[in-house]
Amino acid sequence: MGSSRQTYYDLFSLIYDFIIRLHSRDAGGSLRKFITHKANLSKGDKALDLCTGTGSVAIELAKQVGEKGLVVGLDFSQGMLEKARKKARDSKIDQLHLVQANASQLPFKKSSLHAATCSHAFYELKGYERVEAVNEVARVLMEGGRFCLMEHAKPQRRISRLFFHIRILFLGARDLREFLEQEESIFGDRFKSITKEMSPTGQSKLIYGEKKRSIGH
Repeated sequence: MGSSRQTYYDLFSLIYDFIIRLHSRDAGGSLRKFITHKANLSKGDKALDLCTGTGSVAIELAKQVGEKGLVVGLDFSQGMLEKARKKARDSKIDQLHLVQANASQLPFKKSSLHAATCSHAFYELKGYERVEAVNEVARVLMEGGRFCLMEHAKPQRRISRLFFHIRILFLGARDLREFLEQEESIFGDRFKSITKEMSPTGQSKLIYGEKKRSIGH
């Protein structure tokens, strides 16, 4: 992503949490618990929160893996990471490490993580970045590790639906519409048991799958 988009998200970090709460209608944080539960983590596990934003999901994952576990929150925006760092300090979470990098170029070893999540950010990636990000997640996950991808569902209310389509237009209408029509296929042939569920709020959807065993292993 270019520097102009980076600047945009650095500024967007100032109101990001408010916008997410407004759009998802989830003041109680049930979505964070929902995606964390589906990640199927145990104490001591290692996990990645892709495009972590201000770190809300990453902090929930860190609670799940406990003090002996490890969670990496990755984002390309320094502004977002600064917000996440403050949240982690306020929550006294030491097992969360924040990394500035691109989702399509993960700086981690092969088969080093038990699970990966991405909450309300995957649409922000361009088409080729989405493909590369999924390939990279598959590379760094252990066999059987889950990738949990949560995004806003198409709103039913007219005003919310208008904003949803404006977002799609801003991100690249043609490319994203094609993705929405076959979004479960984005996991490709690197994952199995791909499942799609609606969130408890009914405003978001969760798609998740497990990394397949590599051929020849």
